[in-house]
Amino acid sequence: MNVFDLVRSAVKNSLRSKTRTTLTVLAIFIGAFTLTLTSGVGTGINQYIDTTVASIGADDVLTVTRAAEDAADGPVEYDPDARAVAAATGRPGSTVVALTSTDLTAIEDVDGVLSVEPQLRVSPDYVQVGDGTAYEATVGSFIPGMALDLAAGAEPAAASSTNEVAIPVSYVDALGFADADAAVGQTLTFGVTDVQGTQSQVTATIMGVAEEGLVGSTAFTANETLTQTLYDTQSVGLSDAGKDSYAQAIVRFDPTGTDADLTALKESLGDLGYTGTTVEDAIGAFKAVIDGIVLVLNGFAVIALLAAGFGIVNTLLMSVQERTREIGLMKAMGLGGGKIFGLFSLEAVFIGLMGSALGVGVGMLAGLGANALLADTLLADLPGLTLVAFDPAALATIVLTVMGLAFLAGTIPALRAARQDPIESLRYE
Repeated sequence: MNVFDLVRSAVKNSLRSKTRTTLTVLAIFIGAFTLTLTSGVGTGINQYIDTTVASIGADDVLTVTRAAEDAADGPVEYDPDARAVAAATGRPGSTVVALTSTDLTAIEDVDGVLSVEPQLRVSPDYVQVGDGTAYEATVGSFIPGMALDLAAGAEPAAASSTNEVAIPVSYVDALGFADADAAVGQTLTFGVTDVQGTQSQVTATIMGVAEEGLVGSTAFTANETLTQTLYDTQSVGLSDAGKDSYAQAIVRFDPTGTDADLTALKESLGDLGYTGTTVEDAIGAFKAVIDGIVLVLNGFAVIALLAAGFGIVNTLLMSVQERTREIGLMKAMGLGGGKIFGLFSLEAVFIGLMGSALGVGVGMLAGLGANALLADTLLADLPGLTLVAFDPAALATIVLTVMGLAFLAGTIPALRAARQDPIESLRYE
């Protein structure tokens, strides 16, 4: 009996007792179905988080601020050289100790820092298209390496000498555009008031429309030229010390470096009194919670698969007992114990293949149905989020893992069949 004959016999024998095999396959199906859905949810959410991370920062960038003084031992002593500025993040009205040109020079000298630039904070009064209604607006800077999740158009060109901006999709209707595509190429106006109370206008070309992400989703994204123009306009009348005060700085490092290199860079900055944070650091805790939830759900699916494994053991043990004389006959005709072991192992693997393939297939259909149902209801405010996404490699891993578990479960009955004495087996009634 060659390999092809073994496989054909295993498939045929697996279907002898259809009811028993069907119940075992259903048990495996439940585990594979659950594992497919939980894996899909994890993949979908993590893809969405990765897209969001790419839209708010670059992989090779550290956001550096002055480390906060420890107030646990009492009030912090006043430093006449320190200047407080509005924090770029955190609660409204919160302040941080400003970075100055001296700080930027010190940071640039740190080993591992490729470049350092102050992050300019601009606060326009309003944004307006033509003579339309003016709306409040928040503007952020486009950092080379970012990847905006675009609904239309392109990202602002970082090296362009003209004022370019990407607008959030939530402003498309408000600013009077028919749709996202209609907004691309149009001109808008920012109103800016300087320190002396004089209001000026700055125009910019809309290069793209960005989808709303998980965080920082409603900000206009300006290229460097527009950011500098807005900053210079709002800084008219500001003292030199005021102009030389920044809430945070953008530090670039070698993206090919190891995690140990990045950790060493953060420690070096910490020794100088600065705090460096990557986008992954800022959003890592949220991602860890999601991964933890998915891991727990996967644990339940694995428990279901283990229970199904006992079902395979029971199914094949009953099959070995029912086919005792048949096993004896095969051995009497010269079939070795190894092939008997292989035959029953292949039956176990085939049962695992049927259950896992059915579970993965139905799980994919359920996931696609859930996506279609939730896209216009619960997830309507999170465009770009596909709750259940499927990674072909992950699905293949599920099928192969279940088949491996089935093989292990079939080892006990297969060994029992392989070790049976042919004479005693032929006498079995």
